[in-house]
Amino acid sequence: MSQALSLKGKTLFITGASRGIGLAIGLRAARDGANVAIAAKTDTPHPKLEGTIHTAAAAIAQAGGRALPLVVDVRDEESVKAALDRTAERFGGIDIVVNNASAISLTPTAQTEMKRFDLMHQINARGTFLVSKHAIPHLERADNPHILMLSPPLDMAERWFAPHLAYTMAKFGMSLCVLGLAGELRPKGIAVNALWPRTTIATAAVQNLLGGEALMRASRRPEIVADAAHALFLKPSRTVTGRFFIDDSVLAEQGVTDFSKYRVTAGVPLAPDFFVPDASEPPPGALD
Repeated sequence: MSQALSLKGKTLFITGASRGIGLAIGLRAARDGANVAIAAKTDTPHPKLEGTIHTAAAAIAQAGGRALPLVVDVRDEESVKAALDRTAERFGGIDIVVNNASAISLTPTAQTEMKRFDLMHQINARGTFLVSKHAIPHLERADNPHILMLSPPLDMAERWFAPHLAYTMAKFGMSLCVLGLAGELRPKGIAVNALWPRTTIATAAVQNLLGGEALMRASRRPEIVADAAHALFLKPSRTVTGRFFIDDSVLAEQGVTDFSKYRVTAGVPLAPDFFVPDASEPPPGALD
């Protein structure tokens, strides 16, 4: 089977798609003429967060796609199931599911409130499992079905766990879903993969929780992850599954050699993201 050239007419269901990486993935697909279900909680403007499901829908439409804004709490099973069913009814099926919704709190164990622990596990690990579970019947009917987690490689190193155990457990829970579902769904031809950025990405989490303007300047734009995800969605699902991809390595395999357009600020050294294994070498010149 040859690699497809476009996502035109395909339907994506993206959690946490009102802003950031989720929205960027939707916009990249929309430029092909795809249908995008924006499954997120932000229905009305938030004082500290830019974007709602409605502003995202308008951007998707302007980019050339068809949008379906849906208020979805990935912790609520009925909310998730209804949103998936509504997406399939509106667009005639679902081809791609992106588990992007995530919560973060980089606190050591003694300073981690259990309500934050529960929130991260309910959204990251449980939410990913829940969305994927109810998406399976729809994906079984698709021609080239993909599930993608925005989650890290399973690099079981102490340095990733010791500083923020609760968060790492929750993110690795998403990646464990990749490992398990890839094997479970391989006979059905449903690809299940993970995608993770090599550097920090300029999102609200980086701005508000991790490092403010200084870290934003040292980050790449969400479009690098979106372009990498787009490349993965075009691959035949039966030939690529159970993989843990890094964004710039995916693009290098597609022939990309100039990564400068993804930088927020030219000349500022890029900040490495969490969880990237030492063995993962960046493509030549990618960090220059």
